Amino acid sequence: MNASLPAILGFPHAGPPAPARTIEVVSGVHWLRMPLPFALDHINLWLLADGAGWTQIDCGYGDAATRSLWDAHCTRTLAGRPLSRVVATHYHPDHLGNAAWLAQRFGCTLFMAQAEFLTAHMVAGGHACYGNESICDLFRDHGMADEHLAAMRARGNNYQRGVPELPAGFRRLIPGDGVDIDGKRWRTIGGYGHSPEHIALYCQELGVCISGDMLLPRISTNVSVGPAERDGNPLGRFLASLEAFRALPPDTLVLPSHGLPFVGAALRVAQLEAHHVARLAELEAAVDAPRSAAELLPVLFRRELDLQQRYFAMGETIAHLNYLWHAGRLARNIAADGSVGFGRTH
Repeated sequence: MNASLPAILGFPHAGPPAPARTIEVVSGVHWLRMPLPFALDHINLWLLADGAGWTQIDCGYGDAATRSLWDAHCTRTLAGRPLSRVVATHYHPDHLGNAAWLAQRFGCTLFMAQAEFLTAHMVAGGHACYGNESICDLFRDHGMADEHLAAMRARGNNYQRGVPELPAGFRRLIPGDGVDIDGKRWRTIGGYGHSPEHIALYCQELGVCISGDMLLPRISTNVSVGPAERDGNPLGRFLASLEAFRALPPDTLVLPSHGLPFVGAALRVAQLEAHHVARLAELEAAVDAPRSAAELLPVLFRRELDLQQRYFAMGETIAHLNYLWHAGRLARNIAADGSVGFGRTH
């Protein structure tokens, strides 16, 4: 197995397509790039030829800048052929933000996993434990400073800004099943930890995997604990999910949501595993006395963080600590006031 791994990742394209332009990465698969209003400033979208129409994979953030680019693509790129379906790999705003808008515009169906569809509605509506206040309560219990909590509360429901319209219905994608697009079978690969039931797509005939956020070439995917599953182990689920990508043929072209398309899925999986092993060891070593996630956050994130980055960093720090707790490498203690600390097991 190791002998077949490339020494480094291969990048067939030196750069992304220009705004409102595309690159055809393989026959019938076109690469679009859209802006994001964050430090991570872009998302890759994938337009697949599909008979007399097109299948669109992911949709971009639901803001004016992205919709202006979509207007240009509808005029130029689609070449008079409609979208016959829209596929969302998961519920996050940069992927689902324009799904309902595009589906309504073209009168087509949205395909996504049921857990992702339901979570989108829960987060947008702030239902159960998915609202902003529940997130603030979680982070408070894990030691977040009052000033940072105040900033999060003032921001309100940020999800609605990126997903201004929610899909009213969908066609369910199930991991391990598949979708026929332009006469080719795309197998659905389930991913867990980054989102509830992320769907990647692999076409053996084309040698292409649309990996969404599960496999990125330069950065590690955010894996966070949320208030609905405080005791969860999303990092464990994420790492287990990577096995499906390790099994892809060595020459598979991976089309990620961020960064450049690349070859070397198994190598990238090994790199991500090594990264998390190292960060977990650093975190474990830093617990020389009972600590909160907020106190330990600088171990994993050694830079200044804006509000959006701190939100992700806090959730990810808790996820790493929960992983160590589930593995028996750290003890978790919950005080009478609900505050959570992690310490040595002996």
